[in-house]
Amino acid sequence: MQFVDTHCHPHFDVFLSSPERVIDDANEAGVTRLVAVGTTLDDSKRAIEFAAAHEHVWASAGVHPHDAADFLAGASSKDELKELLNESSIIAVGEIGLDYYKLHSPSEQQLSLLRLQLELGKSLDLPFIFHVRDAWEDFWPIIDEYAGTRGVIHSFSSDEEQLDNALSRGLFIGLNGIMTFTKDETQLSAAKKVPLEKLLLETDAPFLAPKPYRGTTCEPKHIRTIAEFLAQLRGESLEDLANSTTANAMNLFKLEQK
Repeated sequence: MQFVDTHCHPHFDVFLSSPERVIDDANEAGVTRLVAVGTTLDDSKRAIEFAAAHEHVWASAGVHPHDAADFLAGASSKDELKELLNESSIIAVGEIGLDYYKLHSPSEQQLSLLRLQLELGKSLDLPFIFHVRDAWEDFWPIIDEYAGTRGVIHSFSSDEEQLDNALSRGLFIGLNGIMTFTKDETQLSAAKKVPLEKLLLETDAPFLAPKPYRGTTCEPKHIRTIAEFLAQLRGESLEDLANSTTANAMNLFKLEQK
């Protein structure tokens, strides 16, 4: 039984003292493939370097909506990102999107950056890893401007309406440790209704450690705990969940290319 952590940050400083141990622990738990997700230009470079240094690790490159203002202020930012997206270990653009929860960057700049990254990714035929928080009303019209967009809604924790919106556009749904500790029944109801052929597993490590590991550093190995919870929640066997989510990840991100 194998799992894929489709969204983690093993290149973050918190893991730098023992990255091999983190990967070994993941492998022991059956988590045999990792996607190291970039959040800024510099962070994306680190994700690429990490993937190049470790087997069965791939990278994504992208700029988080929080950093839209800084990115757009750089004269060479677009060219730098395009160069990163052409690296051999890159399997997606992300994480990108809209986040209106705290507005670290103004919404207008977030919208501009989202369009820019969609255009770059589409030109390279790459899938996307989307971060959307409190911004669905602006997000969907933009996605509809780019027909045929492939990707995943990362850290999905919304309701059935937004689930339907994502599925109707062919997007995958990434579920993580939030599901193990949320008290929001609308989130759990939506998680139950994600079609197995559209489900991906993720940790967002080092964030969002699942129960019973709350308060500790989340790691890719925790995918198995998340999968066990979801299998019980959804009334599925762990093996079926593992097989389907692994196949989904490999197909969306073409993980055998490396």
